[in-house]
Amino acid sequence: MEIRLTELSNKEKAMFALRALYASHGFSMFKMSKFEAFDLYADNRDFMDYASIITFTDTDGMLMALKPDVTLSIVKNNRHIGNDIRKLYYNENVYRVSPKTHYFKEIMQVGLECLGKVDDECICEVLLLAAESLNILSDEAVLDISNLDILSQLIASCKVSREAEERIAEEIGKKNIHGLAQVCRDYDIGPARSELLKTLVTTYGKPEIIIPQLEEAFEKAGVGDRYEDCIKRLKGIVKAFKGSGFEDMLNLDFSVVSDLKYYNGIFFKGFVKGVPDGVLSGGQYDKLMRNMNRKSKAIGFAVYMDNLGKLPKFDGEEVVIRG
Repeated sequence: MEIRLTELSNKEKAMFALRALYASHGFSMFKMSKFEAFDLYADNRDFMDYASIITFTDTDGMLMALKPDVTLSIVKNNRHIGNDIRKLYYNENVYRVSPKTHYFKEIMQVGLECLGKVDDECICEVLLLAAESLNILSDEAVLDISNLDILSQLIASCKVSREAEERIAEEIGKKNIHGLAQVCRDYDIGPARSELLKTLVTTYGKPEIIIPQLEEAFEKAGVGDRYEDCIKRLKGIVKAFKGSGFEDMLNLDFSVVSDLKYYNGIFFKGFVKGVPDGVLSGGQYDKLMRNMNRKSKAIGFAVYMDNLGKLPKFDGEEVVIRG
């Protein structure tokens, strides 16, 4: 049977194309309820701003919430994975407060998650699928990646308070050299570590240029061996992208940060020309898994369909579903 869908918006065409991509790589569709018990978000209040969640009381008196996040629901419903890798994709709406209008908004997401024995090969597969997702959306796209383990280890070596750690991460996320310098002065962070933090703020560009610069900076500070594994992982990603057709899309950017209490390792964001905000975001979240009493690892990403522009790439294109 073949169904031709012609009366679809470009975003709907993109949605079907992304779903077909993930299914073709062995990912299974995961369907979930529109709501969860509020306790799920209360127990992970640092991960999710639960104060802005839409709640209601169920018929049995239990406090429920309209789903503001997909990842927590997937982790909650996948308890026993063992040494396998569970590969899931989704097409779901979430409900959040819009940062622009400050009103609640229904947001469509398409994304995927890998849970279980996540290794470097799995991480590279997810990154390549992120790049291919961006390529589906636009001929002009960028995938910025970071290794949060470098930032985490460097911040930990400063031996400062949690408040200071958060300020450092915030200034790096904003690429604010002057703000970062002020934090280093406020908390008496020495010149060697201050210079390395500054290096992370100013580091952006093609991996073949940036990785040697990072290695040189770490060697100069006498800590090259501490970050050897982190650099090796970045080199492995570069190697995986060779011959993929997406090499030119890849950049290293250590301002791509997230909550270090929940995320670790490789973190990334995707951008397409003509859209000011990121349209794709993802990374490893082993720390969140441990917080939810899961022994396995995890990585995933979401494409924010509401952030997309007009998507001229889909003009006149017909979607064909075969079954």
